[in-house]
Amino acid sequence: MINKTINILVVDDSILFCRFLMEAIPKLNPNFCVCGYAMNTTQALRAIETLKPDLITMDIEMPGESGLDFLKRLLPLHPIPVVLISSLNLNVLEALSHGAVDFLRKPNPSEENKKESFLRILAGKLSIASTARVRIPSAMPASTARVRIPSAMPASGSALTRTFRLPASSSMLDRTLIAIGASTGGTEATLEVLRCLPENTPGIVVTQHMPEGFTAMYAERLNRLCRMSVKEAVHGDRVMRGQVLIAPGNLQMRVSRVGNTYTVNCFPGEKVNGHRPSVDVLFDSVAAAAGSDAVGIILTGMGADGAKGLLKMKQAGAYTIGQDKASCVVYGMPMVAYDMGAVAIQASCSNISHVLLNYLGKKA
Repeated sequence: MINKTINILVVDDSILFCRFLMEAIPKLNPNFCVCGYAMNTTQALRAIETLKPDLITMDIEMPGESGLDFLKRLLPLHPIPVVLISSLNLNVLEALSHGAVDFLRKPNPSEENKKESFLRILAGKLSIASTARVRIPSAMPASTARVRIPSAMPASGSALTRTFRLPASSSMLDRTLIAIGASTGGTEATLEVLRCLPENTPGIVVTQHMPEGFTAMYAERLNRLCRMSVKEAVHGDRVMRGQVLIAPGNLQMRVSRVGNTYTVNCFPGEKVNGHRPSVDVLFDSVAAAAGSDAVGIILTGMGADGAKGLLKMKQAGAYTIGQDKASCVVYGMPMVAYDMGAVAIQASCSNISHVLLNYLGKKA
């Protein structure tokens, strides 16, 4: 984290929660300073223009204009990193799609025993957000990686306009397993990759650093927007072509091989690299179970989770892809993986699906 004062604006309609954050945040890190607070979006905009904060914490549900609607008009004018602090709510995922950097669940007033854990997580998310790149959907960069695109597949456009198809019958693709790992900024990065894939893409397993409860909603959102079927994984689920399994929040997920098929094991193991689910746990198991039949993709996120696991996958013969710096919200996990030689090719997030389909097309 950079060694300078980080001025933070707190936006929440609860004066009690505002006071709680205003007192707690400066104690989390000597660089944190709460420069002000706002209880609605009108006050927030005035405070932003006057105080010019480096970072904003914001609730989604507020009287009058919601945090989501405010975010939609704020970030194009003031691209300030926003960390959402909200209850379990579908609008949180929508807000992430409109440029919020990260989120965490607001503790209930009755959950006094969880406040210490909440503040520990908040400290980490504020530190990460202070160095994050704000990605506004309308300002997404054009694809930068130069790769061959299959002639049947257009170089740009939504999943609904793509005509590329993988063979319905292919023993190579039937036993191919794709593993994706992501953290900060990964909810939208993963969506950008998945929504461009055809419905008969080999089975995909995903670990996204996300709290319990949010993973089920996230899977439902992806399922509405993607051609592949997407669901939160359940212990014993079989990995199948055309389906994406999302690791459940607060559980580790591994893949095991049973004959010619793969199944997932979801269990309450210890945190690895500070995370449960952990990308390294998933990637390690994919390296062992699928070897050269696997593809590993590491996306935006802080830290190094997944880098060592991706290296194991590559050493086992897997094809590995890393998101490039220019398209990452936080170029941490992909950078570490690239620096240690775990990445076979880097590509912008908008081009990763092209790289993947190009590789799968050659295998088929």
